[in-house]
Amino acid sequence: MKKWTLFHCALLTVAAGSLMWMMTGCETLDQLSELGTSIAVASGSITSNEAASINRTTHAVGKTFDDITPEQEYYIGRTVAATVLIGYKPLPTAKLNWYVNELGQTLAQFSDRPEVFGGYHFMVLDSDDINAFAAPGGLILVTRGLIECCKNEDELASVLAHEIGHVEKKHGLRAIRTGRLNSALTVLAVESGKNLGGQELAEVMGAFDDSINEISTTLMNSGYSRKLEYEADAAAVAILENAGYQPGALVAMLENMNRSWDPNRHDFAATHPPPADRIQQLKRRGITSASGSDVARQKRFGAAMKLL
Repeated sequence: MKKWTLFHCALLTVAAGSLMWMMTGCETLDQLSELGTSIAVASGSITSNEAASINRTTHAVGKTFDDITPEQEYYIGRTVAATVLIGYKPLPTAKLNWYVNELGQTLAQFSDRPEVFGGYHFMVLDSDDINAFAAPGGLILVTRGLIECCKNEDELASVLAHEIGHVEKKHGLRAIRTGRLNSALTVLAVESGKNLGGQELAEVMGAFDDSINEISTTLMNSGYSRKLEYEADAAAVAILENAGYQPGALVAMLENMNRSWDPNRHDFAATHPPPADRIQQLKRRGITSASGSDVARQKRFGAAMKLL
């Protein structure tokens, strides 16, 4: 068997075993790998050293699917938020940040995940970009430009509820877990690379390096998938209803954004589906546009907007 073919066999073995592991557990994955490699050694397809290499990498892939603890999620989220803050400055307006935090904390209590390790935290970013970021663990960053798209407190609440929805559904961890899987597969490339020529090894390692580098920019550049954005919208509707806000405010907010939508922008347009698509999905659920807010909310909102 050629070495390059051996590499692919090892990769397919680990991938298939990973699917089985998700149903039966890490120990089973290790047992499947050891069984498969022992048969391959006995048949002369691979050497004992190659078998040991494949078993090590199978174990590494299995570990990537271990449950992430709330504490780990919190520290992962801090790292993601720190990455965002490299490109965006916080808005140093204490009263505005206090208002956004008070609103966000209130909404979070009406979500399916009212408590996270370290608590929810909300911050306004000093940028005209229309964007928001929901890092794992409840760290939510919203730009000044996005807040300015809101016409009342209900619409601002819909923005925060959508981001809380991402945290509630642990959408950020899906990207992080992909990164951890890529890291484990890098081990596979290294192990199998011991049996590859220099050029083949360089190609394999280059591909995995590119995959790993993409993880740190997932939230800022590519954003969540369309499916996850729809899930966050659905979660936002439930949060708004539970908190006594108008669910239709989310549709109204998206209509505001749609009027100035430019697919060539590098902010919200790069990280979210077109507002029109999200509006259509919400209307299918019976959610229609709702404008306006009660007097007390509008007074709070108006005072906060003067701080922008």
